[in-house]
Amino acid sequence: MTTRRTWSWRRLTRPFRSEDPRVTAPMVSWRIILIVLAIMAVLVAAQSVIVDAFLHDIPLLVMVLTCYLVFVCLLLAGIIWLVWRETTGKPLRRIARAARRVAAGDFSAQVARAHDGPKMSEMDVLIEDFNTMVRELAGNEMLKSDFISNVSHEIKTPISVIQSYAKALRDDRVPAEERARYLDVVIEAAARLSTMVGNVLKLSKLENQQIFPEPETYQLGEQLRSCALAFMGRWEEKDLDFVIDVADVAVRCDASLMEVVWNNLISNAIKYTDPGGRVSITSRCAGDVVRVSVTDTGCGMDAETCRRAFERFYQGDTSHASEGNGLGLALAKKVVELAGGRIWAESAPGEGSAFHVELPVARS
Repeated sequence: MTTRRTWSWRRLTRPFRSEDPRVTAPMVSWRIILIVLAIMAVLVAAQSVIVDAFLHDIPLLVMVLTCYLVFVCLLLAGIIWLVWRETTGKPLRRIARAARRVAAGDFSAQVARAHDGPKMSEMDVLIEDFNTMVRELAGNEMLKSDFISNVSHEIKTPISVIQSYAKALRDDRVPAEERARYLDVVIEAAARLSTMVGNVLKLSKLENQQIFPEPETYQLGEQLRSCALAFMGRWEEKDLDFVIDVADVAVRCDASLMEVVWNNLISNAIKYTDPGGRVSITSRCAGDVVRVSVTDTGCGMDAETCRRAFERFYQGDTSHASEGNGLGLALAKKVVELAGGRIWAESAPGEGSAFHVELPVARS
């Protein structure tokens, strides 16, 4: 049995169509094509006139046609060069100049589109992508500068504490009954510094894909209960009403990395909840995803703090700044994104906070 293949104009023109749906205009406009066709028609007409004029003298006709052919070739080469310069050459030179500025560190370089209007040619799309790339590089450079500035500031604080307290202990200017407290402060500052450096390194490795998640199928409910029980001492110390209501559902993630997420969310909920308050961990399945929610009855956050909660080093509540370094939620967000999920916060001042994590359910 033979299959009859039908040909259509769309099938014939498919190799000449761009795969990018943004391309809605040709590189060479129809106006230029019509002008070139008109010039070619004039050249053909001129050739007919030459043939009629010199038909009686064949040797002279051959010589004239040869010269005319050379002239036509030069003219067509000039037309092709002009068309290429206007449609491709000039935009490429503008992109090259802008690329040299970017290479020199100037991320404000932007290239004007080759054509105005809503329609875009392939060159317009290339310029649009180049401008987007430069804007992203500018944003990354700003984030890098802020990151370095914040790291320097955050590292300097515990180092100053360690230095001043250790110097006081060395100079024997601390009463005997205060030595233990001074040593506890030094140990706490060193632990905070160690945790911050560890989080910075882990976040950097995740973003640079130097840590490759090793997904495995495991019971999420069991992991949540285990992580919550690890904080039993802290919630009992603050006399919190701690509720765990999680579903037994299987997910396929890197279990060790997901522990970082749950430990961070639970730790923050306990930290920002006043003694006698309530912290709850719940999980519910909805289709192909499971949503884990960690809620508390703490001080809550305003809209700006909610929006920036996952930025590096950002701490909306400065009263607890000594208990963290603002990297935990940034690290949690990166881990969740690598797992194919999403994380977000809901809160209002004085009404507590809720952090939600959605993860895909493991397929059986």
